[in-house]
Amino acid sequence: MVKNEVFFDYTKAFLTPNDGAERSKDFYNSFMANSTNEANKKEATKIYKNLLNMVEGSASPKFVNYENYAGGVSSLDDFKGKYVYIDVWATWCGPCRYEIPFLSKVEKKYHGNKDIEFVSISIDKAKDRDKWRKMVSDQGMGGVQLLADKEYDSEFIKEYGITGIPRFILIDPDGNMIKTEAPRPSDPRLIELFDSLNI
Repeated sequence: MVKNEVFFDYTKAFLTPNDGAERSKDFYNSFMANSTNEANKKEATKIYKNLLNMVEGSASPKFVNYENYAGGVSSLDDFKGKYVYIDVWATWCGPCRYEIPFLSKVEKKYHGNKDIEFVSISIDKAKDRDKWRKMVSDQGMGGVQLLADKEYDSEFIKEYGITGIPRFILIDPDGNMIKTEAPRPSDPRLIELFDSLNI
């Protein structure tokens, strides 16, 4: 039923860390009590359980062998020992493109700083790989540019409960979550956060 799908999409949009545990719990419980679609209920339960694990200070979910624009593949473990600021984006996303010049400015400010790595993960579809590569080239995008393996269905994306982009995440040198919903590059609070961590 269309009603079930709309209800499911609405619920997924609010099962995110930034909505707080209690609010997300309310959305989840309401959905489970009113949905009649068992597959959607199973998926909502998976998302909600992942959300409960999104505790700052806990180990971050990992991505493995994402295509690297510079060649080869990269995994989250490749950046162990550094802070990792992750930008989840796509070429078709207007708000994502808006952040590109701000991200470039932040990257330049920290250029040469061995304590932090800027990693952008595109969730473009495989058929749009060339479009992704062209935008990275045309925009002169720096940092580490990666293409997720299964777009929105990539495990890393699902485990973080990402239902909307852009999304920014900050991970510490031990691979633990600092901010599951970090400030955007256009937000002055991002530099304040980096300063507080002595990056």
